[in-house]
Amino acid sequence: MKNQYRVVIIGGGVVGASVAYHLAKFGWTDIAILERDVLTAGSSWHAAGGFHALNADPNIAALQSYTIDLLTEVGAEAGINIGMHMTGGISVASAPARWEWLQSSYRTFQSLGINDVELIGPEEIKRRCPILNTEGILGGLWSDREGHIDPSAVVHAYARAAKNWGADIVEHTKVEDLHQRADGSWDVVTDKGTIIAEHVVNAGGLWAKQVGRMAGIDLPVTPMEHHYLVTDSIPELVELGREIPLIVDLEGFTYTRQEQKGLLMGIYEREFKHWNMDGAPWDFGIELIQEDTDRIAAELGMGFQRFPCLETAGVKRWVNGAFTFSPDGNPLVGPVRGVRNYWVACGVMAGFLQGGGVGKSLAEWMIHGEPEADIFGMDIARYGDFMSNREFIRQTTGQFYSRRFVMSYPNEQLPAGRVLKTPGAFEGMTAAGCRWGQGWGLEQPLYFAPDGFEEEPSLRRSNAFDLIGEECRAARESAGLLDITAFSRYEVSGAGAAAWLDRIFAGRLPKPGRAALAPMLGESGKLKGDLTILNWGDGLFWIMGSYYLRQWHMRWFEDHAENGVSVRDISDAVSGFAVFGPNARAILQKLTHQDLSHAAMPFLACQTVDIGLIRAKVARMSVTGELGYEINCGALEHATLRKLLLEAGAELGLRETGFNAVLSLRLEKSFGIWSREFTQGYTPGETGMDRFIAWDKGDFIGRESALAERAAPSKKVIVTLEVEATNADATGYEPVWHEGALVGFVTSGGFGHTVGKSLALAMIDRSVAEAETRVSLHIVGEEVPAKVIAASPYDPAGLAIRA
Repeated sequence: MKNQYRVVIIGGGVVGASVAYHLAKFGWTDIAILERDVLTAGSSWHAAGGFHALNADPNIAALQSYTIDLLTEVGAEAGINIGMHMTGGISVASAPARWEWLQSSYRTFQSLGINDVELIGPEEIKRRCPILNTEGILGGLWSDREGHIDPSAVVHAYARAAKNWGADIVEHTKVEDLHQRADGSWDVVTDKGTIIAEHVVNAGGLWAKQVGRMAGIDLPVTPMEHHYLVTDSIPELVELGREIPLIVDLEGFTYTRQEQKGLLMGIYEREFKHWNMDGAPWDFGIELIQEDTDRIAAELGMGFQRFPCLETAGVKRWVNGAFTFSPDGNPLVGPVRGVRNYWVACGVMAGFLQGGGVGKSLAEWMIHGEPEADIFGMDIARYGDFMSNREFIRQTTGQFYSRRFVMSYPNEQLPAGRVLKTPGAFEGMTAAGCRWGQGWGLEQPLYFAPDGFEEEPSLRRSNAFDLIGEECRAARESAGLLDITAFSRYEVSGAGAAAWLDRIFAGRLPKPGRAALAPMLGESGKLKGDLTILNWGDGLFWIMGSYYLRQWHMRWFEDHAENGVSVRDISDAVSGFAVFGPNARAILQKLTHQDLSHAAMPFLACQTVDIGLIRAKVARMSVTGELGYEINCGALEHATLRKLLLEAGAELGLRETGFNAVLSLRLEKSFGIWSREFTQGYTPGETGMDRFIAWDKGDFIGRESALAERAAPSKKVIVTLEVEATNADATGYEPVWHEGALVGFVTSGGFGHTVGKSLALAMIDRSVAEAETRVSLHIVGEEVPAKVIAASPYDPAGLAIRA
C-alpha cells in the first residue's frame, strides 16, 4: 500500500472490483481498492449469482448485457473459472394481466435490439423445465442470456485483472474517516495510516451509508434481508441429465435455478424486513442473518407448489443475507453534487448483473467527464437530499422490495413516501376532485374527477380516459388551468450572468423581456437539457425546466460555475399556474390593469404583471400549443392565485386540468419532453433541437460535436405517427416496423382528444421518416397499423399559440 493514489476505491465487493478493473483498463492505473476485511465480505460472497439481460430501462438493459458479455472475458483475462452457466431463463405468468404484460415486454425488448427472447406456451415451458408444475401458467418469456455464475470467483477475477493492469488490492485495511484537503483531494484515514487520494469512490456496499457520512453525505440506501435456500441433490434433476433454465414465477414471488444437482430458490416476500438501516456493523463480514421462515411462509408455499420435487428434498442450507437497496431499486452512481472528487458506486442490489456496467460507466465518467451511455436511471443526482430521510427510505425501499415481482401499470400511483411536498393550493384542488401523482416528492395534478371515482390500473385506456378528454376539449375550446409548481426555476444573476448562459446553452439568449427555448449540450454534443431561459431585464435571468431534474441540473451548473455568476434554485420558493386556451387572455386581463394584448405582450414575452394583489412574473408561452400564460408567484400566494383565476374564468369556461391532459395536448403539437423525446443519450439532430442552436454565436459547450453532427446528419430522427389503435395507445418503447424490419421505437404516445386520433412520437430511421410512410407498432403485444404524418396534427401553422 502506497501513501498516495490517484483513486482510492472503498470496498472490495463486486462493484468496487469492477470499478477498479475498468479504471485500470482505461488507463488510470494509480488506484487502490481498500477492503476492511477480505474481498467479497458483506453481500458479494453470499449472492445467489443469477443474471439476466432484461430490464424495463433500456439503458440499464444495455449495461446488463454488457456485463454478461464481460464476465467471461474477465474470467479468461484473470485466468479464473467464474462458473458461468448460460442456462437461459423463463419468466412465467399465471394471471391474464401478467401474460398480457409479458407479451408487451417481449415487444419492448425487441425495440431495444434484444433479440434472444421469445414467448412460449405452457407445453414448451414444461419441455424446457420438466420438474416445473405448469398448472395455471398461461405462458412465459424466454431469454437465452440468463443463467448464473460463482459470485466469489467473479469478484476475484475482476480484482486480479485490475491488479494485472496495475491496481493495488489492499485487504484488512479499514477506512475510518475522510477529510477533504484544500485542493479537493482527500485524506483517507485508515487503521494502517493515512493515504492521500485525488478521488474517492464509495463502493462500500452494506457500509455505503457510513462511508458517505464520513464525507458529510447521507445517501438514500439501506440494507434489507433476503432469503434463498439450497437443497440437497434431487433425484429428478439427476435423472434429467441436463441443467434446467432459471425460472422466475412472477405470481409466486420466487426465482429458482439449479445448484449442482439441487435447486436454489430465492424469495421476494411481501412482508419485507430492513436490517441495520444505518449500515452494517463494522465487525460484520462473512456472516449471515438467522433465517425467518415464518415470515416468508406464504411465498415459500407457492414456490413448493411450482416445484413439487421440493416437498421431499432436504434443505442443505438457508441463506438470509443483507443487500443494499435504494428507494427505486437502482444503483447510485456518479459524482455527488457539491462534494468535489467524491464518487459513488453503491446501492447495487443486483451487483453481479449490473456491476460490470456500473464500473464501466463510472470509469468513463471519471476519466472523460461523462459516461458513454445515458445512465440517469442510476445517477445519484436523481435523488434530492430530502430522500435521505429515514422514514422515506424505509417506506420506499420496502415498497420496491415487496413489489419486486408485483405487476405494475403505467397509470398506477404508489403510496410510499407520500404525501410529502404539496403546492399551496393542494387542499382546494383536492376538494375540487384533483387526483394526484408524485414526482421528486412533490404532489402533481394528474386530472380532476367526481367524488367516488377510482381509476383502475390498466395497460390499456383506463376509465379516466373520458375525464381527461373533457379537460383537453375545455383547453382547446375555452381555457384550462394547470398547477405548474412542478416546473423547476433557477435564478441566474451577476455581472457575468449573460456570458455564462451564452456558454452553457447552445441557443441564442433572449433579449430583456423575452423568453427562449434553450438546448443545453454536453461536450459530446448530446443533450443535457431542453430548458427555457427568461430574461426579466436588469441582469436577472431564470432558467425553467423539470422539477425532478433539479439536483441533476444544479450539479451541472455548479460544475461549470464561474466567478461573477450566481445560480440559485428557487423552485420551492416560487410556484404558479398556467392558463391556456382561446379565452386565456380575456381571463387574465380581468385581473390586471396592464395591457396583455398581442401587441403589448406577444408570444414568448415575459414581464412582471400585477394579478390582483399578487405581483407575478408572467411568460406568454404554453406547452399545449394554445394561447397561454405561465404565471409565477410566491409559494405562499399559490392558493390565492388559483382563487383569483377561477373566479375570473368562471364565465369564460375555465376548467382545472392535470398533466395527463397536457401530455395529450402536447402530442397533438408534436412537442417533445425530457426523458421521452429528449435525453442525454440523444443529439440535437436526432431530436430536432438543432433548430434552436445559434450556430453563428461563437463558442458554447458541445459546439464542435454539434457541428460534426450537422455536417453528417444523424441516422435517426423523431417523427409523429398516427396510429390505428382501438382500446390501447402507445406509451413508450413499442417497436416500429417497416416492411418487416425494425426501424425504431416509440418515445411517447397517447390519444389526441382534439384530433380524435391515437398519436405517438417515435425515433426512427431517417430513411423511412417521410410523411405517409406506412409502418406498424406493437401495442400491448398486438400489432397495429400506423403511418408517419407531418408534425403538429393540431394547428400546424401555430396560429393559436401566437393569437
